[in-house]
Amino acid sequence: MAAAGGECDVIMAPAAAVSAPQPEAPGMLSDDDEDAGTRREAESFKEQGNAFYAKKDYNEAYNYYTKAIDACPSNASYYGNRAATLMMLGRFREALGDAQQSVRMDDSFVRGHLREGKCHLSLGNAMAASRCFQRVLELDHKNAPAQQELNNARTVLEYEKIAEVDFEKRDFRKVVFCMDRALEFAPACHRFKILKAECLALLGRYPEAQSVASDILRIDSTNADALYVRGLCLYYEDCIEKAVQFFIQALKMAPDHDKACLACRNAKALKAKKDDGNKAFKEGNYKLAFELYTEALAIDPNNRKTNAKLYCNRGTVNSKLRKLDEAIEDCTNAIKLDDTYIKAYLRRAQCYMDTEQYEDAVRDYEKVYQTEKTKEHKQLLKNAQVELKKSKRKDYYKILGVDKNASEDEIKKAYRKRALMHHPDRHSGASAEVQKEEEKKFKEVGEAFTILSDPKKKARYDSGQDLEEDGMNMGDFDANNIFKAFFGGPGGFSFEASGPGNFFFQFG
Repeated sequence: MAAAGGECDVIMAPAAAVSAPQPEAPGMLSDDDEDAGTRREAESFKEQGNAFYAKKDYNEAYNYYTKAIDACPSNASYYGNRAATLMMLGRFREALGDAQQSVRMDDSFVRGHLREGKCHLSLGNAMAASRCFQRVLELDHKNAPAQQELNNARTVLEYEKIAEVDFEKRDFRKVVFCMDRALEFAPACHRFKILKAECLALLGRYPEAQSVASDILRIDSTNADALYVRGLCLYYEDCIEKAVQFFIQALKMAPDHDKACLACRNAKALKAKKDDGNKAFKEGNYKLAFELYTEALAIDPNNRKTNAKLYCNRGTVNSKLRKLDEAIEDCTNAIKLDDTYIKAYLRRAQCYMDTEQYEDAVRDYEKVYQTEKTKEHKQLLKNAQVELKKSKRKDYYKILGVDKNASEDEIKKAYRKRALMHHPDRHSGASAEVQKEEEKKFKEVGEAFTILSDPKKKARYDSGQDLEEDGMNMGDFDANNIFKAFFGGPGGFSFEASGPGNFFFQFG
């Protein structure tokens, strides 16, 4: 948009590059209403205003144009001059009043109509601006600035139309783009700024949205739309109580504000359900807590931050109910909504640990430790890495079929059972492939017993140490020797059939 003063008729020539404005036609002054002395005084004030305007001291220019108007209120050019000054000060609403007054006094005042149009456009009223520019062209069909400004007004109208459609489609990025383009021509339009701010909030760009809304509230603390957007940002940042206060304030300013009314209702409902869910959880009523969190999640799908917490809370409930896969899914949904949510990563990592998905647990703990380098998080990561390392080795407990907390007697009993089950002699009549597989299992059972029956070796194994690095070459031991040592007896041993498919072990 052209600078407000670019076509101003009030600038005196401080340099050769600037043409001195010509005073308005003397016919605009009524000799019947103003005596010659008053007219001369008014003209003197106007000339002083022109001098300050030329020096860009718009505040002083405004003061002198006001004195000129007070001395001679029937001169249209004085209102036009003050309108131009107010435009340069960014006070477009006041400038609009002066510009309108100037054309009411003289409908043929071209610059008055042009300034009125620019004020309307700056304030976002492109339709009214278009009518003003068309009036200028009726008076002066070759007026290039008016034609350019008319094109600008039409551009703004087009951006408004596109933005309206895209808002309904929830294409908020496109709306922000359109409003940015429209604001280039309408920098003082609160309506465009509010729409942009609302879309920024819906896109999760809360600081930007808050900045726009706060700027408007500094100018107009009663602006219901700005209050609504400020509340919306707080609502989406999970500051629900503060958000409700802004929604209530917006409704006081505009009781029929539908968006503020809906947001206020959702905020209150969301807080109530979440609080009820938290209460049920603390009381140990996990089933009820699950139902309440689920109901809360259905209230407003757009509230990503609060819903992330609700998913994480429900994940905690599922973990308490030992529904670990469901807990992992809830935590994953929480992270999708808020990828900075440390609590969700920690909860999911613990569920991964509980389900022995150690690689996934390590990944989550690494993410947590990169974000918050605490001793606690470092230890959690280290524990997961140890378990991952252990999971990649042979699971001797699983080979023997015992729990990790099995006693010495339980380990011996398990070895006895598994060694007899997989002893090669028992499978001498089987195929070569089966014999090979059973021999392998027999060897693994002996290897497991060798480690788990020795307290020192077991401790090193449980701590995740590499047994090969500790000098225990598990490939050098003889499973048969372990078997003989365990079962004892002066002679050999054999498996003999006692019937079809039945075997018994006999000491020699």
